[in-house]
Amino acid sequence: MSAAGGGAPRRAGLSVHALPVLGLTGGIGAGKSTVAQAFAAEGCVVAESDHLARQAFNDPDIRRRLLAWWGDRVRSCEGLRAAPDSVPPPVDRRKVAEIVFSSPEERHRLEGLIHPWIAHRRAELFAAAPAGTRALVIDAPLLLEVGLDRECDRVVFVDTPEPVRQARVQASRGWNPAELARREAAQWPLDRKRASADHVIRNDGDPASLRAQVRAVLAEACKAPTTGSPA
Repeated sequence: MSAAGGGAPRRAGLSVHALPVLGLTGGIGAGKSTVAQAFAAEGCVVAESDHLARQAFNDPDIRRRLLAWWGDRVRSCEGLRAAPDSVPPPVDRRKVAEIVFSSPEERHRLEGLIHPWIAHRRAELFAAAPAGTRALVIDAPLLLEVGLDRECDRVVFVDTPEPVRQARVQASRGWNPAELARREAAQWPLDRKRASADHVIRNDGDPASLRAQVRAVLAEACKAPTTGSPA
């Protein structure tokens, strides 16, 4: 693990929370969710953006908007079998992904719809953090790209060897190396993400090492002043 900036946070200071806010970033398949779970086990409240995005696709207003944009191209098989007056039918996230990862314009349009929905739910989750919570954690694939790091006191880069990441996405999502490269082209290069982080956590499959690194980051974050603390 490496740290930058000493004991004080170096974010832009948009956090309104008294608790430290940590942001997780890294490459696709780096195991950010595993790291987030390790933080949760240490008493943190985690907002997992991928999970919230899946919930967003079940929101009737989101479905209506996506169907208005892309029609039958994004209806799920269940949606195509539904009666015409079924409102709104389910949307297939894989079909949406095929559209947005082939067109930056469509991807930005989708992000403009989904990201505010996720931000609202994340705010609700953090506001309901129980007493004794040690920190708030934002697990977001585009943490740096969309400026969410400005809401964090510290950013943590999850570092995982490329062969390990490739094996993970092949097993879990069926992606070949070309598909992984295509998806990652929509994000910042890994070197830029790593350089923008305050901490680096190595996630190479050793649970004991991962827990130790998470505890060290959390201990340092909890003893430092937060951007939401009163002056």
